[in-house]
Amino acid sequence: MKHVNIPVGTSDFAEIRQKDFYYIDKTGLIEALLQTPGTKVTLITRPRRFGKTLGMSMLAEFFDIQKDSRPLFQGLSISENKELCKTWMNQYPVIFVSFRNVDGNDFQEAYEMLQGVISDIFMGHNYLLDSGKIHPLDKETILRLIRHTASRTEFKNAFSFLTRMLSVHYGKPVILLIDEYDVPLAKASAKGYYNEMLTILRGILSVLKDNPALNFAVVTGCLQMIKESIFTGTNNFVSDTISDTRLDEYFGFLQTDVDRILQDTELTGHADEIREWYDGYRFGRHDVYCPWDVMNHVNHLLLDPSAPPAGYWEHTSRNDIIYQFISTTQADVNDKFEALLSGGYIIEPIEPNLTYDALHSSEKNLWTLLYFTGYLTKARPEDIPEIPAAGNFALTIPNAEIRGLFKKSVNEWFLAKTEASDRSELFDALWNGDTERLKNFINNTLFDTISYHDYKESFYHAFLAGLFSQKGFQVESNYENGLGRSDIVVKDRKNRRAAVIETKITDSERKLEQACENALEQISKKQYAAAVKKSGYQQVASFGIAFYQKQCWVKGGHE
Repeated sequence: MKHVNIPVGTSDFAEIRQKDFYYIDKTGLIEALLQTPGTKVTLITRPRRFGKTLGMSMLAEFFDIQKDSRPLFQGLSISENKELCKTWMNQYPVIFVSFRNVDGNDFQEAYEMLQGVISDIFMGHNYLLDSGKIHPLDKETILRLIRHTASRTEFKNAFSFLTRMLSVHYGKPVILLIDEYDVPLAKASAKGYYNEMLTILRGILSVLKDNPALNFAVVTGCLQMIKESIFTGTNNFVSDTISDTRLDEYFGFLQTDVDRILQDTELTGHADEIREWYDGYRFGRHDVYCPWDVMNHVNHLLLDPSAPPAGYWEHTSRNDIIYQFISTTQADVNDKFEALLSGGYIIEPIEPNLTYDALHSSEKNLWTLLYFTGYLTKARPEDIPEIPAAGNFALTIPNAEIRGLFKKSVNEWFLAKTEASDRSELFDALWNGDTERLKNFINNTLFDTISYHDYKESFYHAFLAGLFSQKGFQVESNYENGLGRSDIVVKDRKNRRAAVIETKITDSERKLEQACENALEQISKKQYAAAVKKSGYQQVASFGIAFYQKQCWVKGGHE
């Protein structure tokens, strides 16, 4: 196996190139951005972990007048465009700022973190304090911003001020790169200080409005906020979302990129599993892999060739949005989730412009959020028999990793919902051997549950185990018992009684009753109930429960 240095958790372009880490060439982004010189502001929105920060770091290294970046770009595609490199490489002052770590339990805490970010930016340009072109009063403002003693107004105007200072010092307009602009708003919305953060960011981003010191700006984030909400008055504003085609190949890995990685690492035998788990996103006209997942899994395979695929992307952030959405579902939304979990698609209207405070105001906004944040993607045209109306998209779960995340969220939702519910009727029927009431309770609960539609026995097994849990009884699942492993045993130690449950699935409704008989026969043959009774339980009931899709049948007996 070939030795390759895979960068994991590194978004610094210079570090990757200097340390000879593996890099997929995305420098074509530079040429693409420079092809539209009339565009003052480009907003690029992509889900997390799709290479936004690395792309911005690469742009900063290329343009920054303070650096000599020729060695970093040697051998990459952009270096072949000699004229462009001569005109643009290291020729302009650059401000590169990332808001991705701005967080706080309240506004004051988040505000102080923003102050720290801006202080660091000004420290990176503290040579302005020695510039003979900068007025002494402006130097005092720079010092206040570095020392966190600037007024609220000076803080809000910090970037407008810095672009002017850099333009004065260098005699050239500034290139501004703002990474993850909307992270502070997402955090603020979740923690209750959205309006205060919006006011601050609206002031900070006023740098984009009619600024003669600005050459151009590139802004990245997850969502395209309503222009009137945060980019008020910004002219020549162009957005590039996952629905657009202009920059679709520069964020995420294309199939050719993944093929190259697997060839270079001699891991081509893992192509199918990587495609199943991490491909499936559709950005513009391209099918795209999540680069974070691919690089993590390749790195694990280099260390252990037998390493199974894992959910790398899901562990990079909280995934509350799925749980919150499922928790507020109604019957029609349940059906839509079941269609998605079965590998199908749903057709929903997508709102391209959102604000974080309105995300949960409508079902349409929630589907939009799941789409723009990478939990859902557009279905390939060849996979759907219809063309959605304008403004509507056919949405599907992109891959096995995200499908597993949805299933995990559904399980957590079901357990929380079950734990909070009144199940006295269920346990009364269980301990009294009332199979009719037991069947009705299970059927009603099953009807209200989001199922996976693969209808494997494991789904029903987990469903029943959750249904009988968290009520003070001991629930054993797949424990060695008698001459085998019983599916579920519910034990009431206080009253020395127990219930042994064996589950079966059928391929038609008419086979349910016979499947229950087969389950009871297995309990008897394998001596599941007899073994439980020998362990000291005086009353042991046996139940065969059979399922066909969202229907069940129950038959019972006693040891």
